[in-house]
Amino acid sequence: MIGVSTVTAETKTLSTYIQDRIDEFSRSQKDVARYIVDHLDEAAFLTAEELARRAGTSSSTVVRFSQALGFEGYPELQASAIEEYRATVGGEEGGGMLFSFDHSEFEASLGTDHANLEETARKLDQSQIDEAVAALSGASQVVIVGTDQMAFFASYLRHTLSLLDIRAEIVTSTAGPSLQRLGRVDEDTLLITLSSGRSHALLARAMKLAGHRGARTLAIADATLSDAVKKADLSLYYSSNSPSFLRSNTALMALVHALAYGVYSQSEDEHSERIRAYKLK
Repeated sequence: MIGVSTVTAETKTLSTYIQDRIDEFSRSQKDVARYIVDHLDEAAFLTAEELARRAGTSSSTVVRFSQALGFEGYPELQASAIEEYRATVGGEEGGGMLFSFDHSEFEASLGTDHANLEETARKLDQSQIDEAVAALSGASQVVIVGTDQMAFFASYLRHTLSLLDIRAEIVTSTAGPSLQRLGRVDEDTLLITLSSGRSHALLARAMKLAGHRGARTLAIADATLSDAVKKADLSLYYSSNSPSFLRSNTALMALVHALAYGVYSQSEDEHSERIRAYKLK
């Protein structure tokens, strides 16, 4: 078996090494792979059991994934993750943390949210934002798919778009009314999926339908290697790292605001009267 030195000898970071081999892994191992790539700062310090819980799998899967990469076990993989994390934080990309993380859980949570915003901004480029804003502005109708906690953000995105006179509907479950709204997708629709961690089966179903109907798709996800992102025409990444038992949605909320502001800025004079009517400014 190869060890940590093999990854560094090939001048590849652990994240790059994982991404290069992602298609070789089983479905559950891919969940571990995606979590490590997108939450390296957590993976560097989590136990195998904690990492498994956050990736939605078992600790034995984490161990098997480590061995599939060529490490003797999870401790060797984690050592490589720590090495990459320290290099990132200490280099030009890191910029340091807002808090020292050695005072309280409150500071740790706020500090991580601050880091999530920075990481999200670094991983998005202007062309991605411009294309997403243009797609929103030009769509005859928008359908937003988000289940569980993502249902709230789907509803909030619909609300912000309605203030800009953009018609949007949400699909949050497999119940009849939601599926009826999904059934109205056509070639003039922009389908937006919101996901955190492993994509819900409903998102895959929505993406498949959009493909058949010729609709354009935008995936907003905290996993750059997710199935939704791979199948979407457009994608936007947000970081959801958290020291807590819940993933952070701070960057997702900021991304929703940024998209709405991007649409507003394209025709500020046109939208200003409507915004003032809602007494929002």
